[in-house]
This record gives sequence, structure tokens and C-alpha cells, in this order.
Amino acid sequence: MTPPAIASPGTNLPHANAVQTTGVVVEQVELAHDTYRQRIACPEIAQRIVPGQFFMLKPGGSTDPLLGRPFALYDVYRDAAGNVAGFDFGYHVVGKLTGQMRDWQGGEPVELWGPLGNGFPISPVGPLLCVGGGIGYTPFLAVAREAAGVAVYGDPPRTAARQEPRPPGGGVTLLYGVRSRPHRADLSDFDGIPGFRTRIATDDGSEGHHGFVTDLLREELSARPPAAVYCCGPEPMMAAVARICREYGVACWLSLESPMACGFGACFSCVTRVVTNEPPGWDYRRTCIEGPVFRSDALLLGT
Repeated sequence: MTPPAIASPGTNLPHANAVQTTGVVVEQVELAHDTYRQRIACPEIAQRIVPGQFFMLKPGGSTDPLLGRPFALYDVYRDAAGNVAGFDFGYHVVGKLTGQMRDWQGGEPVELWGPLGNGFPISPVGPLLCVGGGIGYTPFLAVAREAAGVAVYGDPPRTAARQEPRPPGGGVTLLYGVRSRPHRADLSDFDGIPGFRTRIATDDGSEGHHGFVTDLLREELSARPPAAVYCCGPEPMMAAVARICREYGVACWLSLESPMACGFGACFSCVTRVVTNEPPGWDYRRTCIEGPVFRSDALLLGT
């Protein structure tokens, strides 16, 4: 299915707060092996998007590839006057479009529609654990900045529903799992976030914990149960995180990385299985509409 034709800035999509528009590549920075952060000038989407939401992107004025691809918000950026001017996102080179994107320079036009999906809920008072695998760590910069009270997202703004400041020890911890040190992304963008800390696990032991990121999760849950766990990454890892959180009785939210074709619910290519109260006990939901963020106990992963 082809994406909707790009119209003038501000054209509404079926999502309540989404628009179809165009943007321009501002810059991109290599974060790790075949992993990049790209910056897009597009205030129409940047002013609306919240942590955990995504947008669809394709080359401007091109049908190669024909379909756009989904990318999650990394963070928004502001111009010299302090106004939200655009957004950043991370990507790993895995296919045709991302292979092209690696060579994009400043000024490259792009077609966009978003923000899409539901995003993460505003984090509760108390410690928050974010578990990321591979490129799955990227949604958590905006999550951490919002949780720390140093950034506000959305239109209308998601002014933190928490009425009281985070208590001591109530910051955000990122548990980040990667294959090896060369695949570990540059995390310097997280520097300076109040109450933020990082723990790293590598499969080969080249940095941090030698083993799976779920080992670190068990350590954290045993030492001090958090108010919630947010997770994004490969599905087997998320399924394991969901099982561990269920074992410890901790609320867990998962951001699925399902392949998508349209991004607005028409093609049903991104469905995932969810628990229901009617026979046979499960049904399908569209990740682009009902997700991409789901409560872990509502999903049937790895079954």
C-alpha cells in the first residue's frame, strides 16, 4: 500500500494530532557502528510529538523506496530563539532506505507523517528503569529528560502530571544491552540529566557486564523495585523483560518495533497479539494505532 500523498504542512491524518508535511535534513552524526542520529527540521511534528511516539519518513519527491519507514523520537531541538524547530531520531543501517539515509547530507528533503502511536505514559513518581537493546535505547533520551523535569513535550504540553518533584533516588536508570563495545552508541546526549545513570551489558564482555541486559534488570529489581519499567528492543529481549517484571510484580511497558507499511492503521501489516477476555483468549491489535507502547501484561510475545 502506498502512503498518503504529501500535502501542505498541517494537513490532518486519521490520528488526532498527526500531520502530513515535509522536512529537511539538518545533520547526522554517527553514534556507533552503522548507527546514526539524524536531525530533521520540521516544527509541525516536533511541537506535537511525545516520548515513545513515532513518525513515518521517506525521501522527498521519490518513489524509491515506495513506502515510508517508521522511526521513533529521540528528542526535539530548539532554534536560537528557543522555539521547537525539529526533531532527532536514531537508526541502524539494515535495509534499502536506511542504506540511502547514511549518505544524506544537510538540505535533503524528506516526506513525513506523524506523530503516530500512543507513546510512553508520563513516568510515575519513584525510580524508573528503562531497558534498551541495540537501537532500542533511543526513545529513552526524551523519556529521561521529561521524567527529570528538564523538557516538556506535546501539544498541548505534557506538563508533568506529577505534582511533586522526584524524591532522592527516584531518577531514571538506563540498562543498555549491545553485542560489543563497537556497537555501543555514544550516550553523551544523556549527560547532565539530573538523577540519571547508565549500566551497560555486552554479549562479549568488552564493556560493562558480560552477559544479557536482563541480568542487570534482575539485579536492579532485587535491590530496589522501581515504580515502573519501560523497554524497547528485540522482541526476545522484551519478552524476557516482561517475564521478569511479572515475576517481581513491577509494572512494565513495552515499545514494539513492528515492521509497518502505512503507519496509520489501514494495512494491518503491523498487528501483534494481545490478551482478551473472550475465546480464544487473544486477538490482534495494530501496533501503529493501539501501540507501539503496550502494557507488557496485555501482550502475547514469544508464544
